[in-house]
Amino acid sequence: MSRFIFTSESVSEGHPDKVCDYISDSILDACLEQDPSSRVACETLCKSDTVVIAGEITTKAALDYNRIVRQAVKEIGYTDKSEAFCDTTLRLIEIVTQQSPQISQGVTAATSLSGDQGAGDQGIMFGYATDESAEMMPLPILLAHKLTKGLSDDRKSGKVSFLRPDSKSQVSVLYENNEPKEVTAVVISTQHTPDANQQTITEYVREQLGPRALGSWWRKDVTLYVNPTGDFSHGGPSADAGVTGRKIIVDSYGGWGRHGGGAFSGKDPSKVDRSSAYFCRYVARQVVAAGLAKRAELQVGYAIGMAKPVSVKVDTFGTGDWRAAEDFVSSAFDFRPRAIIEKLDLLRPIYRMTTNYGHFGRPGLPWEIVEKPLAVAR
Repeated sequence: MSRFIFTSESVSEGHPDKVCDYISDSILDACLEQDPSSRVACETLCKSDTVVIAGEITTKAALDYNRIVRQAVKEIGYTDKSEAFCDTTLRLIEIVTQQSPQISQGVTAATSLSGDQGAGDQGIMFGYATDESAEMMPLPILLAHKLTKGLSDDRKSGKVSFLRPDSKSQVSVLYENNEPKEVTAVVISTQHTPDANQQTITEYVREQLGPRALGSWWRKDVTLYVNPTGDFSHGGPSADAGVTGRKIIVDSYGGWGRHGGGAFSGKDPSKVDRSSAYFCRYVARQVVAAGLAKRAELQVGYAIGMAKPVSVKVDTFGTGDWRAAEDFVSSAFDFRPRAIIEKLDLLRPIYRMTTNYGHFGRPGLPWEIVEKPLAVAR
């Protein structure tokens, strides 16, 4: 019998790296709201009282970076003027140029050598789906996200007054024969007001957050660590630096499905790092939903400026008919960037809603839809 414990982590929108992701995606959405043909590659760094935005943006949109950044920080919850990082007192540094014309000519259909919209860069993208949860996500990352989202909901509603924006969770799940059996350990680290002590926060997690967020997976005797250093009153960008794109495993499958290395946030869908990773997730879901496998992973590779991928690989991990799955994928799905953008309707300002608590496994996202019926080649 195969028996092992697998652990995944999540972080809240107040984590410094996620602050940066949210600012970058807020700028992207502001571009797409006015100009769907915008080309955006926006990076953000935050530390203490300073936010730096940098990158390459070509757009017809009129952008007020100062307003966009401050609004994003306010929405996250950093509004305390006694802290270094605050929406009304932060300073902004802008280092933004237009997209390189040499990249643009390869991405634009009218000028690309392929005669079609080419990939915005070379790279490899992965998509994964599993039947171990209704969301077709690995259970450890799914539960970890539920905990951090629960912390955020309780903070924003005012239900728990001592919570502050920066937090992390970690969930360990025991598997037998690749099936999840029980949660063995939970770690919660949450920023809090100076007057809250570790015992009070632990009681809240054990009596309220854990049972509500984990549901039937919660056990009263689970190994639980809450703020293991004892104090987490100083957090967020006031305490630590954040950078866009440093939480790519949190954003995807928690380490279970593989990752090609490219971050999502701040990139328009001409960047296959984002759009193709979303499409690979969409296709993996269709493979599992069609009954071709219990678990499915896709890998797609691109050359910059070329429309057709250089490779498409399907793996069912011995849980189904991989050859039928490959035939299904090759016959039913078009991995060219333009086709992906059209299929998932990606030239819309939808990206701020993807930033936090996972880009996969949440309702309302176009790549989380299961299409029925789909013809399966057998």
